[in-house]
Order: sequence, then C-alpha cells, then structure tokens
Amino acid sequence: MQIAQRVILVLLSGIFLLDSPASAQEVAAAPQISSGTPQSSVPSQTTGSHHPFWDKDNIVLFAGVGAGRALDYVSTQQFRDRGVNEWLLTNKIVDNKPLFAGIEVAALAASIGVSYLFHRSSHHKLERWVSIVHIGAAVGGSVRNYTLKAPSPPGTAR
Repeated sequence: MQIAQRVILVLLSGIFLLDSPASAQEVAAAPQISSGTPQSSVPSQTTGSHHPFWDKDNIVLFAGVGAGRALDYVSTQQFRDRGVNEWLLTNKIVDNKPLFAGIEVAALAASIGVSYLFHRSSHHKLERWVSIVHIGAAVGGSVRNYTLKAPSPPGTAR
C-alpha cells in the first residue's frame, strides 16, 4: 500500500472512530421520558450556531480547499518543469505525479477531518477557520510558486 493511501486510511479511520465528549454529554443530558411524571425542562446544549456538518458554508469552504490544493499541484508542476527545486518535499516525490496528487488529496482529506473533529466538539468557528487558513496557505504557496525564477545555467551571472 502506498504512503498516501495509508495516510488517507488512517485519517478516515480516526474521524469515524473518535467520539467526542460533547456528544456523550448531550446523550446524558437528554430528558428522560417516564409515564405519569411531569418532564422537567432541561436546557438544550445546542446553541443557535449549531449546524449540519455538510451545510452550504462548509461545502463552499471545502471546495475552496480543493481548488487551492489543485492550484498548488499545478503551480508546483509548472515550476518543476522550469527546473526550480522543491524545498518542502523532495523533487523525487513532486516529480512522481500520482504520488504528489495523492498527497494533495490527503491534505484535502486532513483539512476536512480536522474540521469535522472541531464540528463534533462544537467548536464551529474553528471548524470554519481550518478551511479558511488552508485556502490562504494553498493560494499563497501557489502565488509564490508562480513568482519563482528559473535557475541560471551554470557559469552565467544573473
């Protein structure tokens, strides 16, 4: 199994196996229905900011993260074609297009996974900020990639 596939498998397993303490508290705080006794009003732990995970805002943000990762892939391939060396990953990884594409997909999956963990623990602002920061980093890195100058041939001055 390739490294990228392992990373995706581990991330997805972690997302679905973890259960947050907030959901356990919600179950414990649920009102008990018993026959013949009046029900007490238990304050709901759900606030007005609660939303489904796959709502319109998250879908747009995750699409933005995907677009940013795709832009990073294209810009990195473009500067590698011009002979510029990759500094974050090795050139060997970046030049292996299926592996590098898998790494970009794993980064998208990790972003969605971290957002999901924040959502499950009712940190909805942080859930959104994960995607916002990821979009900014991906687009910023892509802009940097496009501004890199090709290296001068040996023996010539710049």
